[in-house]
Amino acid sequence: MMHTDLDVWKKSMDLTEHIYRVTKEFPKIEQYTLVSQMRRAALSIPSNIAEGASRRTTKDYLRFLYYSLGSTSELETQCMLSERLEYYDFSCNNQLTDIKRMLTALIKSLEKSIHHKS
Repeated sequence: MMHTDLDVWKKSMDLTEHIYRVTKEFPKIEQYTLVSQMRRAALSIPSNIAEGASRRTTKDYLRFLYYSLGSTSELETQCMLSERLEYYDFSCNNQLTDIKRMLTALIKSLEKSIHHKS
């Protein structure tokens, strides 16, 4: 299966697009700090899913999925800070929760397949 067929990749691409659009409205002072960090974290989610899917081994794939999962928590924290600073009222918490859930399920499924091969 190609990474572009995965619902978790599609959802993370939608979220990344959302983050890019809303951070355009952030104060200029944040362009090289919070905006840059949020965009990097958001982009890291689908990018690591894609990179992991192209790897030769399931263990490598899992490593990249864990990177994606870590980026969801990083982005969640940055969204919370943006709300506290009143830059934007993010409605992406549900999206992040869904993506985390989907990544966790994919990780568990792949880990299970590794254990069955052993």
